[in-house]
Order: sequence, then structure tokens, then C-alpha cells
Amino acid sequence: MVALTRLMKSSARFLQQQKTVPRWQLTEGDRSIKRRFKFKDFNEAWGFMTRVALQAEKMNHHPNWNNVYNTVEVELFTHDAGGLTDKDFTLAQFMDKAAGAAAD
Repeated sequence: MVALTRLMKSSARFLQQQKTVPRWQLTEGDRSIKRRFKFKDFNEAWGFMTRVALQAEKMNHHPNWNNVYNTVEVELFTHDAGGLTDKDFTLAQFMDKAAGAAAD
């Protein structure tokens, strides 16, 4: 099981995890990470969201996201911990792999 302990920005674990998702940005207040995925078209964006939704259900960890045509904007944080946890970085890594070369 992945830890639900909030990761503090100054911790070694946080810095280690942040390196695994270099395309994600830390939001103001250091409580979440976000990324915009841009796909060729709506079908690719929707396919990506479907793959992520299945994984999110398995993890019981659901993204805050928005989809407009070929663009998916995502913000990840763990509500129960009040900020970022290992779960957020694990899901971000999955999303990066699920998007593959199809996303900018």
C-alpha cells in the first residue's frame, strides 16, 4: 500500500519523487502538482482519460481534471493528507506512461 503521509517540499522523499515526473509543475502552496496533456484529437484525449480512470479506480485515487477537445488538464493531490503523497506521484507516473508520445 502506498503511504498517505503528506510529503513536505523540503524532504528528500519529495525531491526524489519530483524528479520522476519532470513535466509536472508544483502549484502555489506546494499542495499539488499539475500538467496539461495535449493530444492529436478528442479520441486520443478520451482514450487517455479512460486508461487513467481505470487505474485511478484500482488505486482509489482520483484526479481533478478537465477535458476540452484534445486537451486534458490534471491536478493531483491527496485530500486526506491535505497535500501531496506518494500516491500522487505514482498516478502522475502512470499518466505520463499512458499518454506516451501521443501527448505534448
